[in-house]
Amino acid sequence: LPSMQTCGSKPCPCPSFKLREVASMYFTMIAVFLVILVVALQGSVPRRSDFPYKVPLDPQGLLELSWNVSYPEQAVHFQLLVRDLQFGLLFGMSDRGEFENADLAVLWSDGHNSYFGDAWSDAKGQLHMDSQQDYQLLGARKAPEGLYLLFRRAFSTCDPKDYLIEDGTVHLIYGILEKPVHSLQAINISAIHRGLQRVQLLKPNITVPELPSDMKTMEITAPDVVIPSQETTYWCYMAELPDGFPKHHIIMYEPVITAGNEALVHHMEVFQCAAEFDTFPHYNGPCDSKMKPDRLNYCRHVLAAWAMGAQAFYYPEEAGLAFGGPGSSRYLRLEVHYHNPLVLKGRRDSSGIRLYYTATLRRYDAGIMELGLVYTPVMAIPPGEDAFILTGYCTDKCTRLALPAAGIRIFASQLHTHLAGRKVVTVLSRDGRERQVVNADGHYSPHFQEIRMLKEVVAVFPGDELITTCTYNTEDRSQATVGGFGILEEMCVNYVHYYPQTQLELCKSAVDPGYLHRYFNLVNRFNDEEVCMCPQVSVPQQFFSIPWNTFNRDVLKSLYGFAPISMHCNKSSAIRFP
Repeated sequence: LPSMQTCGSKPCPCPSFKLREVASMYFTMIAVFLVILVVALQGSVPRRSDFPYKVPLDPQGLLELSWNVSYPEQAVHFQLLVRDLQFGLLFGMSDRGEFENADLAVLWSDGHNSYFGDAWSDAKGQLHMDSQQDYQLLGARKAPEGLYLLFRRAFSTCDPKDYLIEDGTVHLIYGILEKPVHSLQAINISAIHRGLQRVQLLKPNITVPELPSDMKTMEITAPDVVIPSQETTYWCYMAELPDGFPKHHIIMYEPVITAGNEALVHHMEVFQCAAEFDTFPHYNGPCDSKMKPDRLNYCRHVLAAWAMGAQAFYYPEEAGLAFGGPGSSRYLRLEVHYHNPLVLKGRRDSSGIRLYYTATLRRYDAGIMELGLVYTPVMAIPPGEDAFILTGYCTDKCTRLALPAAGIRIFASQLHTHLAGRKVVTVLSRDGRERQVVNADGHYSPHFQEIRMLKEVVAVFPGDELITTCTYNTEDRSQATVGGFGILEEMCVNYVHYYPQTQLELCKSAVDPGYLHRYFNLVNRFNDEEVCMCPQVSVPQQFFSIPWNTFNRDVLKSLYGFAPISMHCNKSSAIRFP
């Protein structure tokens, strides 16, 4: 999807670069520096409710960002709490969290006066004052807990040096100045204390549905875990529903974070286990431990997913997610991702997710459907690619067979790839034309996956197609990356949450294996090197033995673009629709 900076519906004339470079720095300084903090600004800090979204920027929690989104104004208002201000800070956005080619708001002090300005960094990381000031400082206020800075930024500014704020993931970056600096240019961004935080800035403007009077809550939380003193830990804990727990509807859920651990708890998920097993072993420990029982791998049905910066998740008032009752497992698995870059020792945690549920069942059961690519090695990405595209289809034939005449309504979506994923988008196509974007993330990160409520519900009817496209970067890899379950293999999935629930649980595709076989034959004929074609050699082995010259890359891209596909149109029992 093009990221054209627009004003309303028309592209705006963007300022020319000549002007920016010629403008004398002295003039720019006089024009844009705001001497703040010297004069105590009047006015109280806005109420907490004015900034509904909040996230710690750094692992110590010294910088805390709150924000709100105004769709009528097409702008974001930020409130940044700096707990221990020294000589200033940098805050901004970049494509993937880099400090080069970044868009920044900078507060700095020379030891006497303090200055604030909109700046940008070039490809070498050198800072420059922006000739167009688009971070508008609205106020600054000292409080017992620290300094509050209030500023505003439009989604789109028509400034080629500015970041375009879009739906999906935004990589926020920050830096702390620990010494006075005599000018903006004197800031060496490679020498400062700095980091990044991922958030969804543009939250949907959703009216909270009315909650029933018989609503109950259940907390699925870690049992006072000692967070391991390593950077990354996935912690697994098994919980179970009471014996004979009847069918209920989950109508909302929210995070429960142990006070003081807000910067350590990165994301959490609650999975329901497969109903075919009567019992599951108790377990409380790292998910990658050799002590973890294998049966826990059968607990994969997502009930709730939360990531840092997300709020409570609400189901639409006419639907709820069923759990409990016959044909539903009593066993749940909580997975908590701890991000502990400071390698803190001895921190205890009882974080988890609070489910809100009701015995008064709503009109529809909500369902979860998998769109995208089948987990198979026939879909592969050559090494050294900066933006390789793979697409998975949910075809019109499948939706005709599986969806009710009145269609389904998609209200939320969770995008998923492994480590090479950079962008994911699902579009709805009807009568051969793309009609609507279901969910798109142009700055997708595999380290930040949450179930996102959609800005508007998407209606899907029999005969519609859902096309999911993933973009991958394998510049750091020396051999092909194949599709599969392993973390160094790849996936391209959109888990869509919809109602009413149907039998269709998976609607995905892959290239027809016969055509891939023809590709291997062709590569073998055109290259002097022998690519082993013997049937006993696995598809991954055949991909690993390909010499990745331009011809072999281009033919593979063409094959994925034009070859027939193998379609998986599956019921929950993994039986395919005929």
